[in-house]
Amino acid sequence: MNAAFWRGKRVLVTGHTGFKGNWLTIWLRQLGAEVAGLALPPSTTPSLFDLAQGGDGIVSMIGDIRDLSTVDAAFKQFRPEIVFHLAAQAIVRASYQDPVGTYATNVMGTVHVLEAARTSGVRALVNITSDKCYDNKEWVWGYRETDPLGGKDPYSSSKACAEFVTAAYRASYFGGSDQIGIASARAGNVIGGGDWAQDRLIPDVINALRSGQQVPIRNPDAVRPWQHVLEPLAGYLLLAQRLWEDPKGFSSEWNFGPDPDSVCSVQQLVDRIAGHWGVTTRWMVQPGQHPHEARLLALDSAKARAHMGWLPRWNLDRAAAAVVDWYKAFDRGAPVRPVMSDQIAAFMNTKRDS
Repeated sequence: MNAAFWRGKRVLVTGHTGFKGNWLTIWLRQLGAEVAGLALPPSTTPSLFDLAQGGDGIVSMIGDIRDLSTVDAAFKQFRPEIVFHLAAQAIVRASYQDPVGTYATNVMGTVHVLEAARTSGVRALVNITSDKCYDNKEWVWGYRETDPLGGKDPYSSSKACAEFVTAAYRASYFGGSDQIGIASARAGNVIGGGDWAQDRLIPDVINALRSGQQVPIRNPDAVRPWQHVLEPLAGYLLLAQRLWEDPKGFSSEWNFGPDPDSVCSVQQLVDRIAGHWGVTTRWMVQPGQHPHEARLLALDSAKARAHMGWLPRWNLDRAAAAVVDWYKAFDRGAPVRPVMSDQIAAFMNTKRDS
């Protein structure tokens, strides 16, 4: 990634009040970009957006991507050159409770962003979907970009639909363009400081460790491609840069997953985080009926490595340590934005963990 590339670029981030979106906007500001965000108000209390003063130094627009006129107005107001589309309903269990809202946000919201981009002079757009967009066969090897899409729950299915929408818009309106690049990005299960979303592993683990309680785990043997939030964000930034430089060559689908040794079970990750917290893990299987979630999931990122030179930088141990460092700083009452800035700087200065 060329840091100088981002200086002065006009970048719109949808979902900037969310976990990943807030980390991305702070990183973009450190790179010198002019940033705007479009999102609903933060959905958690506390929220990373409020604690990190995520609206400072950017154009923060509060609105719903399910409304086309709202999205269109945001594009017309800010006139972005580069767009990162992260706004989504991102929780699998919530998608079972509200499938209509999940599809409206993740599918039609994507349509609205692409439609606004179509007429606004955008040079590069990255639509962030999910590793769960693949038709999961519960096999042990990583999914490649050419594998079939699917989804057995509303969230996963909606992300597969968003991929189809992106591909259709690219072929219908941007195909063959040497001026506009449109791509989708699929990342692994991200972890990092400032995540308070309901039904997410890290908030549950941290809350239990703070109180000395057992960590409730729904599926302790479920295997996921864990990675620090900065890993896929680095991939998104690099992809947008490549789309700007070579729209035809990079307008496609891209995986940004961790190294194989960072693919582990839920209980193994919990043990690792607890070790950095300084306690012996105590976890329990959460009682009750739980909706279906995939048991095995991994990504193959060979395409991004071969064609973009993208590589994961932090191994799982470093990622877990960074998570614990963030929450311990927060518990001490330290301002969290400097913590995030320091972690971004440390990440950028890391060549690659062995």
